[in-house]
Amino acid sequence: MTGTPMKAALSIAGTDPSGGAGLHADLKTFEAHGVYGMGAVTAIVAQNTLGVIAVEPASASIVRAQLDAVFGDIEPDAVKIGMLPNADAIAAVAGALIAWKARNVVIDTVMVSSSGHRLLDTGAERDLAGALFPLARVITPNIPEAEVLTGIAIASREDMVTAAKALSALTGAAILLKGGHLSGKADDLLLLDGKETWFSAARVETRHTHGTGCTLSAAIASNLALGLSVPDAVARAKAYVTRAILCAPGLGKGKGPLLHRVGI
Repeated sequence: MTGTPMKAALSIAGTDPSGGAGLHADLKTFEAHGVYGMGAVTAIVAQNTLGVIAVEPASASIVRAQLDAVFGDIEPDAVKIGMLPNADAIAAVAGALIAWKARNVVIDTVMVSSSGHRLLDTGAERDLAGALFPLARVITPNIPEAEVLTGIAIASREDMVTAAKALSALTGAAILLKGGHLSGKADDLLLLDGKETWFSAARVETRHTHGTGCTLSAAIASNLALGLSVPDAVARAKAYVTRAILCAPGLGKGKGPLLHRVGI
């Protein structure tokens, strides 16, 4: 085959054997965007639409070996980072991204599952912010995660702006603060180079929301790999996630998965 190589994206995340979140959802999202998907496993997670049952972290050495294997052969045009279970995994990922000069890094600050299961060791938030945030182009916390990272209680759009500015001060990355935990519309705030952009969408009343955060950040990474600007990548990703929710396959006994193969 000749011609321009296909764009590629790498997911660094935990697994989901039910296919709705984590690495499995990311690979489906990459494929839906026409991007070649690759994945490095940080933890084996036994979960489904009802919640997380068990987590077994991968060793830092095997996490680093996976990343070296990918970057040493197929350089990703974007990297999406999801679940990192502990400080050792964070250090391994940060070291690899620096060594390989990774581009278009999107960090989904996965700390606690929607069912309440702790996915990042307590106290490792400082390692996440200190080691990885400076390497990111976009960081996508939800409101509870932003509250943990900043110590700011968020109950309004004004609080979201304050928290986003505090997170932005830690790094030059764009901050996409997801407002789904507030009442009313599902308004998200993008803070990029000091400029505030709001993305408003009607709240979809559905139980099929398993893996929405994973899918959104993977879609943003896909769009950055394809060469879109950060605002355009976010706008396109949000529209994609909305369609994926509306077209949900109706599976699962709990918070059902999205349909990742919807067109973009």
